[in-house]
Amino acid sequence: MVKLSELQIKEVIVIEDGRRLGHISDLEIDGDNGNITALVIIVKDKKNGLFGKAGEMVIPWHHIETIGSDVILVRDVGKPALYPDQQHFIEK
Repeated sequence: MVKLSELQIKEVIVIEDGRRLGHISDLEIDGDNGNITALVIIVKDKKNGLFGKAGEMVIPWHHIETIGSDVILVRDVGKPALYPDQQHFIEK
């Protein structure tokens, strides 16, 4: 079993282009069966510099390829959405 605190220190990286998304801030859990359904990552908008806005990016559990000792590799991730009305991830 892996603890959330152990997942939070791992960096999330997109397999296709090597993009670094950041670190996990939270998990979405199915209340009925207790399974993890998605990772929630804090994404900072680099355009705004030091005081840039931070948003959340939700990555579905089935997009995770591998959880390694210090990184989590994910696939099929769109650009981070900083506002709720934008698409958070790409579904295939």
